[in-house]
Amino acid sequence: MISKETLFALSLFPYIGFLWFMARSGQFPPLAKIGFYMILFFVFLTIPAGIYAKVALGQSLANVDWLHGGAEFFLTLSNILIVLGFQQALKEKQTTPIPKM
Repeated sequence: MISKETLFALSLFPYIGFLWFMARSGQFPPLAKIGFYMILFFVFLTIPAGIYAKVALGQSLANVDWLHGGAEFFLTLSNILIVLGFQQALKEKQTTPIPKM
């Protein structure tokens, strides 16, 4: 049976692939792109925070409010950036005149 840690590590590969295709497509709003990259930053920030919580404090990351809240802040910020990026893109699309044929 695959452990949850192994599954978590393996899940990074499809996400990195998504980021690669997103960057190459040129169709994502810049602010949303930053938000998607920030999710990866959140993941890499959460790993050492979880290790610190377990080793130094003897707790799960979810049980150390100040550490967990600090890490979750970056996830919240990334979600806000993604929403604002797509919202901005939709507004730009709505104000762009449709070309006549």
